[in-house]
Amino acid sequence: MSTYLPTLKQLQYLVALHEHGHFGRAADASFVSQSTLSAGIRELESLLGVTLVERSRRVVRFTALGNQVVEKAHRVLRETEELADLVQAAGKPLAGQLRMSVIPTIAPFMLPRFLPRLRRERPDLELFLREETSHDAVESLQHGRVDCVLLALPFPTGEVDKAHIADDPIYVAFPKDDPRDPPAMVTADMIDDGRLLLLEDGHCLKDHALAACNRPELRGSTTMIGTSLHTLVQMVDNGLGLTMLPEMAVEAGILNGTQVVARPLKSKQASREIALIWRKNSPRRGDFELLAEELRAG
Repeated sequence: MSTYLPTLKQLQYLVALHEHGHFGRAADASFVSQSTLSAGIRELESLLGVTLVERSRRVVRFTALGNQVVEKAHRVLRETEELADLVQAAGKPLAGQLRMSVIPTIAPFMLPRFLPRLRRERPDLELFLREETSHDAVESLQHGRVDCVLLALPFPTGEVDKAHIADDPIYVAFPKDDPRDPPAMVTADMIDDGRLLLLEDGHCLKDHALAACNRPELRGSTTMIGTSLHTLVQMVDNGLGLTMLPEMAVEAGILNGTQVVARPLKSKQASREIALIWRKNSPRRGDFELLAEELRAG
């Protein structure tokens, strides 16, 4: 009896369709035409003799078996990439292609200092960057879409290896004319629940800021939520409330051109850990440790 083995390309098409839920978007992500992707998945189903995807005009629905095959496909593709990484790791250190996700509360403040020097000192490295929330970045890492992630801890990451980059203290940002005249160090009891402006759900800095205050009732104003730290600063500058910022953002000049006043938060947990993480036992561990050194130097 003949055994038909799926090709890597067929598995990539299947995973892309599962991720995007749409043939057109999956094809764009795979850099092929929609007909090529659809034909590849149909050929896979024909060779296996099963239906993996139920198709209609508006809905793409995976069968129960299809979902199981996708889970296995992720594993196969990740192992294949690690095989390529193993070969690459035997060559010149920190060279070739490397895919890294960075969370939005780090990317605009750390990368401008880090990237120019990295390009000068590591000309053989081709770095591809994705900006994603912590949850999406960790998922990209586990599914093999990226090789490493620069994020802030604590955050649930699963089984990974990590390198510490820096501790990043948290500041409280007030409007210039705040009647309380913020002291050099701000205590958590100075933060009013109704005036606190936070990032929308999905940003780990929101959880870090609330944990630093150690006040379970402090959840921020549900009617005033920012999509970025820059948006929050503008809201504070216009007297809509106060917010919390990481030190790296303050030092990078996020308050320039505003009248916002930022002071360190006085708390035992008033800091987040900046770290680089990668899949456990990755053959490119040496590259990631070198990259962490470059980040620390930046």
